Amino acid sequence: MRFDWMYWTVPTAIFFVTIALMIAGMLVWELVSPTIARRGFLQVPTTRGTRFFVGLLGTAYIHLAWIGLTDWNLWYALPISVVWVVIVMRWG
Repeated sequence: MRFDWMYWTVPTAIFFVTIALMIAGMLVWELVSPTIARRGFLQVPTTRGTRFFVGLLGTAYIHLAWIGLTDWNLWYALPISVVWVVIVMRWG
């Protein structure tokens, strides 16, 4: 029986390390300054962690839409995703 294992490329490793570091940073931030649920443009009470999760989901959808709808390089979607996460974290 042959198993095909996933080969880690540098961009993939950077992606997962970055996500892990952001989650660790959110943990430290929560321990230092506990969050209070608030309502923003998402129209539901959200905490910092909820807004971060929504931001990451939105980033995934932005990248999937970019791949599916354009022929442009995927790296061009990164600034859009960063802006999306900042907007959700600040005003979401």
